[in-house]
Amino acid sequence: MKHSYLHFRLRLARHALLQFARSFQSSLEYILLGFGTVLVGLLAMIALPGMFAATQPWPEALGLFAGQTLLGSLPVWLLRKRLHPAAVLAWSRPLPVSPRSKWAADAAVAGMIVGPLSVAYAISAAIWLYQWPDWLRPVAAQAVALTVASLLLAWLLSTLTLAHRAHLPAARKPASRRPAPSTYVPATAARRAAGVAAIASAAPSAAATTPLRAAASRPHLALAYYWKQLFWLPFWRAENVIGVQQTLLLAGALGSIAVWLWHPPVVPPALWGACAALFTMLLTDRGDKAVSEQITLLRPIAAQWPMHTTHLYRLAIGFTLLPGLCVLGWFTLLTLGRAAAGYSHTVAAVWLCFAAIAQLAVVALRRLSVRGRVGLVIGAIVILTAIGSELWN
Repeated sequence: MKHSYLHFRLRLARHALLQFARSFQSSLEYILLGFGTVLVGLLAMIALPGMFAATQPWPEALGLFAGQTLLGSLPVWLLRKRLHPAAVLAWSRPLPVSPRSKWAADAAVAGMIVGPLSVAYAISAAIWLYQWPDWLRPVAAQAVALTVASLLLAWLLSTLTLAHRAHLPAARKPASRRPAPSTYVPATAARRAAGVAAIASAAPSAAATTPLRAAASRPHLALAYYWKQLFWLPFWRAENVIGVQQTLLLAGALGSIAVWLWHPPVVPPALWGACAALFTMLLTDRGDKAVSEQITLLRPIAAQWPMHTTHLYRLAIGFTLLPGLCVLGWFTLLTLGRAAAGYSHTVAAVWLCFAAIAQLAVVALRRLSVRGRVGLVIGAIVILTAIGSELWN
């Protein structure tokens, strides 16, 4: 059973990774074409925080080391629901598999992700050792040791992530004010009808608080209510990762812009500008795609509802621009909202205008083919990166 369960988990993870890679197959050629040089630069930078931590005092070094470890375990956390789906969890819990076998399977599956990542770390570390900068020479051994330790801790953290997903949720303790159990007596149809009539005659205004009545009396509030119930809450429930995905993309866009305008001397600012453009465009593109899929799911169900769903769908489509507007507002505050300090206000204004046009184009041009949409997003990212490279010149 031990080897069979391990083989099953490895095949399941391999199938999930192939399925995930297949979903990005159409976008991969555009990404490699537009960001081949940037990806090579990111590959060289992937081991930099851990190696640079050896030159810093222990508080800063601990922060860089912890960030490197969390970055290494992030792919497993993002793919945890693909690597161990909920249906497989429910099916495999009654199986006579020992905790040791489950732990070994989780470690092997985590190693399938951390293993290729360790190769990227090794290439990055080799690049820095070949360059042999002055800050690395006194602490080369410590830098390599910290990089290896961060990889091992990332593997352990990834294994714990998969193991935690397999645990049963803890049972809740009953509330102290819970009513005592009593015998259930079913009501007859006559008693039920009389009770409904009494409630309707005693409190006629209660029915007016239903969502359908609210749609007739206050259509704007009703649209906001239905948007929350049908588009906001489903993105955070069960196995849906859209809410977490959009939160991470928004945090990445805001953080990239902040570091880009901070202008640290270690990393070229053009790289942070490319990251800001990438996160900003993906934020709107992924959000619009999720809303489109939700609308497709709701159309056959909502066709029988006594309400005009067209306005609801337009509201949901329009709300996909809000995260991108927050990013553009943040960029405006950090550039045009203060005096120039070495960067060009003209370039900042051009970047801001083109980013706004690109955001509107992603949402407005909804009938593009898959390749056309990917070309639009990648083209906008390339142009924004080219404009942003002139910000500090």
